[in-house]
Parts: sequence; structure tokens; C-alpha cells
Amino acid sequence: MQKLWATIIKDIKILLRDGVGLLLMFVMPIILVIVVTNIQNSTFQAVNKNRLPLLVCNRDTGESSKQLIEAIDKLGLLKVSLLSKNATRAQIGDAMKDKDAQLAILIPASFSANTKAKAKNASNKALKSFGLQGDSVKNVVIKAESLTLYFNPVIQESLRFSVQGALQSALQLVESRQTLRTLYFAINEKQLSASLENEMLSNQTRLNAVPVLKDGSRAVPNASQHNVPAWTIFAMFFVIMSLSGSVVREKVNGSFIRLKTLPTNYMVGLLSKQITYLVVTLVQAAVIFSIGIWLFPIIGIPALNLPSDLTALFFVTLVTGWCAVTYSIAVGVFAQTQEQANGFGAVSIVILSAVGGLMVPSFAMQGAIKTTSALSPLHWSLEAYYDLFLRGGNLSDVVANIIPLLVITLILQLVIFLGLKRKNLI
Repeated sequence: MQKLWATIIKDIKILLRDGVGLLLMFVMPIILVIVVTNIQNSTFQAVNKNRLPLLVCNRDTGESSKQLIEAIDKLGLLKVSLLSKNATRAQIGDAMKDKDAQLAILIPASFSANTKAKAKNASNKALKSFGLQGDSVKNVVIKAESLTLYFNPVIQESLRFSVQGALQSALQLVESRQTLRTLYFAINEKQLSASLENEMLSNQTRLNAVPVLKDGSRAVPNASQHNVPAWTIFAMFFVIMSLSGSVVREKVNGSFIRLKTLPTNYMVGLLSKQITYLVVTLVQAAVIFSIGIWLFPIIGIPALNLPSDLTALFFVTLVTGWCAVTYSIAVGVFAQTQEQANGFGAVSIVILSAVGGLMVPSFAMQGAIKTTSALSPLHWSLEAYYDLFLRGGNLSDVVANIIPLLVITLILQLVIFLGLKRKNLI
């Protein structure tokens, strides 16, 4: 025990001398968590609270186009600004650039006429199906001129699809209103009252969105709940920048060889590094979680809400830290130089993060990439954290994710032993 304690003191002193390593393990992840969470939270607010600018070039002079613009404005998603009806495609593009608008829509001159024609056609078909006599006008297929949506290529596809869906809803409302008016007039030979029209069009079943949480609550997770756990894992695995280099230095200067001549063994040295850096990973997690709890509200970011089962949170963090330390030592054992360890370590962590779902959600992955994500220890850590932070789970819920993480860690421990044995370092 005394030998182990002395070795731990030695590793702590080496760690404290590594200013760059401490910077990468603490300062950089903290900045990353704050920046990424703030950006994502700002994006959510931009979509949910601030209206996206939408430029409208209305070449139609009828009533339907005015109703469409009103319907779009009432959606609450888009802020409508009108352009000249004679604006060309190039002028619309210039206006989007000048007004910093990502979207613009062109309403063709025939919009109102086509809407009325389609409503008349649908009304005649409905009357005939009721056994009533419609107008003698022959039913024809109306080939309406499409509305054109211009968008900046930098806009995300998911956001563009959301806008297209909202515009389609507004367009459908206008067409339904015109069809309803035409049919009502054909039956009653008088105009449909505004109050009855609103009642008939607004009488829709509402959709309530309820998060499925294991603890039975209905708290909606915020940007902090998504980002802080993910980038905490990234920070813990980034101990590789210091730990793998330390292992390489000890290989190069002969520390492992000298252990053979001393009344001790290699297990003391490896256990010391694992304990020292495991404590570092726990401190990293504690610091980042504390920032999420107390600093985020001060700088305008939603506060991080810790899960109810703190024992499970500690256990997941402990196993994740142990896996991160083990992986770092394994890289250090096989790297020939400190440059190799740092270069491969940094790139491999980024790749494992991407594959593991830290950068792109795992549910959005397809095919071989989705299968490969199971090989990333960061994937299992992230799923365990999400069970606690987002799904309201407890210790029994994260066991299914902890077991694969422990298996990967034990495999890496075996790889370390075989690597040291092969290099005759133990």
C-alpha cells in the first residue's frame, strides 16, 4: 500500500507539471460545453421564440393570396415582409441577402384564379355525390401553377422541411376555406358567415406532445440536459492527451524496465495511473456539472437539472472515467512516440465521439454506421447518461448500458497486459 501511495504521489506531481494536458482536460472542455450549449439553446430560441424572416413576392391581385399571407403570418413561425410584385428571381435573391432572410416565397399571378377553379371543381363533385345538381360546367383537372420557395443553401434541411410543412398547412387552409365557401353558396345560395366559417375551420383535434419519462414526470429536457452529459464524456476521454503521453515517456526512459529490478511490479505503476486519472475524470465531471447547475443560469442558458438517482449518476461517471483511463493507457502502450500518442489519441476520440452519437444522434444513423456505434464506448456512456438525464431512469435502467462499457474496459485492460508483455516491459 505504501508503494502504491508513493507512486500515486509521483503521478500527481507529473500531472501538475503538465500545463498543456491540464488545459486540454479542464479548460477546453469547459469552453466547449458552454459554447455548444449556448449555440444550441440560441438555435432553439430562434426557431421557437423569434420568427424567421420570410420575404413574399405576391404577383397575384386576388383575395386568396392575401388570405395566404395572413395565414402564414398567424403561424407564429415566420415574419412576413413584402417585396415588389414585379421582383425577378435575381432581385429576390439580392433582397434575401440585404435583409438577412433565409427564405422567400413567390406567389404566382394565377393563384387566386386557380384556387377558385379548384374549389368550384371540388364543389361540383361534392354536389353530385350528394345527389344534387351542380353547375353545368364540365369538371376538369386544374393544373395550378406552383408556389416557389427560395431558400439559402446554408439553412439546415430539417428547418427547411419544417418551414415547408408550415407553408403547406397555410396553403391548405386557404384552399379549404375557398372550397367551403363555394360549396355553402351552391347549397344555400348565400354567403357563408364569418363566424360559422371560423367555427368549421378551427374545429380541429389538438395534438398534445408529452415526453415519455421513466419516472412518470413530464419535464421537457432543455439544451443543457442534452449537451452537458455528452461533452462531459468527451472531456473525460480527452485525458488521453496527458495520460497516453505519460505512458510513452515512461516507456522511453526505461521506467518499466527499472520496475523489474525493484521489489515491486508493473501492477503498482498501472494501478497508480488508473487511480490518479480516474480521480481527474471524476473532478472533470463534477466541475462541468457544477457549471451547468450554477453558471448557466447566470449567462442566460437553462440550468442543468441533475437526475434524481445520484448514486446511478456517480456509478455511470465512475465506469465512464475508468474506460477513458484504460483506453488512454492502451494507446500509450502501443504508441512509439508522444507525438503518435497525442495525434492518434485526439483523432480517435473525435471519431469515437462521432460514431458514438455525441455529434450526430444515434437514432439518425443508418446501416453500417449505426451498427458500428455499438463498438464505441462513448455510445454506451452517452446512452447511460441520457437514461438518467433525459428519460428519468435509475440505476436499474442504466445497467444494460454499463455492462457493454465494462466489457470494453476489461478487453482494453487485457490489451494493455498483452501489449506490455509483447514489448517485454513486464
